[in-house]
Amino acid sequence: MTKREKIQGAAAALLALAGAALITVRPWGMRFSGFLLVGLAALLVLARLLDRWAERSEKGLWCRRAFQTALALVLVPLLIIEAYVIHVGRSDRSALPADAVIVLGAGVNGTEPSLSLRTRLDAALDYLEDNPDVPVVLTGGKGYGEEISEAQCMYDWLTARGVDPERLILEERAGNTAENFAFSRELLEERGIDPDGNLVAVVTNDFHIARSRLIAAKQGYGHAFGVPAKLPWVHLEINYYLREAFAVVKTVLFD
Repeated sequence: MTKREKIQGAAAALLALAGAALITVRPWGMRFSGFLLVGLAALLVLARLLDRWAERSEKGLWCRRAFQTALALVLVPLLIIEAYVIHVGRSDRSALPADAVIVLGAGVNGTEPSLSLRTRLDAALDYLEDNPDVPVVLTGGKGYGEEISEAQCMYDWLTARGVDPERLILEERAGNTAENFAFSRELLEERGIDPDGNLVAVVTNDFHIARSRLIAAKQGYGHAFGVPAKLPWVHLEINYYLREAFAVVKTVLFD
């Protein structure tokens, strides 16, 4: 076994072990990163096998070249998308006034907001205090393990902190981001707000803004902009930013 093969084998083993740990320990909130590390370990093993095959036959050499080409064709676009997601997520436009606000739901633990939802609510509260007369759609249905809808959870949290309940509009049907925007559009139009032409501020986590804007544009929101909420821990930010590159691909192709 060559030195290069030993390094590849050790790297694959370490990546696989680290990935398995991240997948297994759910409280760390890094399962996607865990699957990504396991996938990288598998790619290293496959590359090692192709190297051996390429040394023995012309067919193996061509298969290795095809593998390397395919890998580049996948990784380069993903890196470009990742750069786009990070750039948009870090572009804070919360100083802009809006004609309406949409707060996108996230998980609820029983009746209490999850960490992700809590950060969105903190950002929403700051924005609403700076824009006191703007109507707000709280969007999110009731999911698994949730005793109340995400919209109701947000309503309870915001009103407990002094937000006027008259300006809050509950949307309790949506089960994903596309439905968030579709169902919120109906409620905004009932209030005389035209999502095609009016400015709509979308409160969500920073890593989620790029995909949210893409979906909003598909739903006919002509001037939606993001109000970013940042997670408190760097490892979670990294995990979700990595995941969003793949989610953006899904959105472009299927949503």
